[in-house]
Amino acid sequence: MPRPKSKPELLEQSQQNFDKLNHYVDTFSPEEREAEFPEGTLNRNIRDVLAHLHHWHLMLLDWYRVGMRGEKPDIPAKGYTWKTVPELNRQVREKSKDLALDEVQQKLSQSHADTQKTIEQHSNEELFEKKRYKWTGSTSLGTYLISATSSHYDWAYKLIKRCKKQQAVHH
Repeated sequence: MPRPKSKPELLEQSQQNFDKLNHYVDTFSPEEREAEFPEGTLNRNIRDVLAHLHHWHLMLLDWYRVGMRGEKPDIPAKGYTWKTVPELNRQVREKSKDLALDEVQQKLSQSHADTQKTIEQHSNEELFEKKRYKWTGSTSLGTYLISATSSHYDWAYKLIKRCKKQQAVHH
């Protein structure tokens, strides 16, 4: 699917990929949903993957609030750089490892809705004009939103699918 280039495409693709991911997760039995992924993946199960998406929504929404006030947000997070994102993602996993899958799913649904509302508040130009907002640097607000929604949901879907395939081979 091509990258969204307009507000309607972004809203639609974000919702479609979110729904596709959730429908896929719903196809698994409760035991399969809790099963550990094969060794070598940072996110150890479906809960970890969905918590990762939720946490990145929260970070994006925070960047947005800070940036739209005219301040400089800590991107990706305070004390981290894009080079240290793997360490940040390990911290994200640590924070959510004791949550139940259904709790993570509820949190993710809420943060997805909040992110969609953020997209809806903006015009096409506000979303896709590069350098429009100081806090987004040389890129556009839409690029950040695509990364945290449609692209990220697609990544999660493919990761879960790959891990489930590997699990099937090992059992």
